Amino acid sequence: MPKKCLVSADALSCLLAAMLTLAPAWAAGDTAKRTAAAPPLATFEVQPLGAGGAGSLGLDAVVEAVRQTTLSAQVAGAVVSLRVKAGDTVQAGQELLRIDARSASQAAAASDAQVQAARASLNVAARDYERQKQLFEKQYISQSALDRAQAQWQAAQAQVQSLQAQAGVARTQSGFFVLNAPYAGVISQLPIALGDMAMPGRALLTMYDPSELRVTAAVAQSVAVALSDTSAVRLELPSLATGLLRPTRVQILPVVDAATHTAELRLGLPGEIKGVSPGVFARVWLPVASSKGAAFSSPRFYVPAGAVVRRSEMTGLYVLNAQGQPLLRQVRLGRAQGDKVEVLSGVSQGDKVVIDPQQAAAQVR
Repeated sequence: MPKKCLVSADALSCLLAAMLTLAPAWAAGDTAKRTAAAPPLATFEVQPLGAGGAGSLGLDAVVEAVRQTTLSAQVAGAVVSLRVKAGDTVQAGQELLRIDARSASQAAAASDAQVQAARASLNVAARDYERQKQLFEKQYISQSALDRAQAQWQAAQAQVQSLQAQAGVARTQSGFFVLNAPYAGVISQLPIALGDMAMPGRALLTMYDPSELRVTAAVAQSVAVALSDTSAVRLELPSLATGLLRPTRVQILPVVDAATHTAELRLGLPGEIKGVSPGVFARVWLPVASSKGAAFSSPRFYVPAGAVVRRSEMTGLYVLNAQGQPLLRQVRLGRAQGDKVEVLSGVSQGDKVVIDPQQAAAQVR
């Protein structure tokens, strides 16, 4: 039989205490070995985008056309000719569409015929009046007979003038059945098709002038008051990667919206920018003096979209701490711009965000 080893309770207690004392050191050593063996993490240093910083304020804006027109029908009728489509470039005075004008043409012809009949009656009344004057001079008729002849002649004149005015209205309305381009531009919307019924007031198409575009943003009243130097205002088009642009003009409308307490800021877009159209997202950077703008300056931070970690209802980023170890930090995201996404809260300037969250998670385990 094998020999039994007897160990006292005090010896077991001492051995267990020693193991508990050495456990943190073993774990730290294991973590250090794992960290040392792991490849270095690729990081992205958080910096404000564009002109954002302690002395500037970024505002979301939109591109719009200075001259944009919605052409509507003034008369009723079916669309019988449609010569353009959305996206076409047209010249000033070019025919865009035509509405069935057969009834209007018939009405104009009827008015012209009535004018001719009235003129014939006027000629008869004028000759009769001349004869009555000759008879009155020879005292063959009375004064009342002459007055009646004169009244008939004047009534015929008024009838001709009235019918001529009606004929002019008919001819003018016949011109409403053809829509021409008021200026050279681009057709942006065409909500009708060939054969649709046009009604007075119904929008038929929308066009704009691409040679004059501007960027519009809503500015808080306090910011508008603090904006004294408009020469340093800049704008950018993130989707076109244009960088910072100098606007051709800066205008703040002198009216403040009573509901939002904001004023409209308009910036002229340089004409050499290509590929931009109304509705494109833009951003405006306003210089704000430190004495007035420190309270509301808001730098905007963007990080790569691939670095974002989404777990259930939590959205976070792996950020390196002072020891260089990745720690998962909860953040609040904003608008996405291409391959980057805005971080509204949770990071600060200079933080190092791990680009590959899976690699960071493997080192945390």
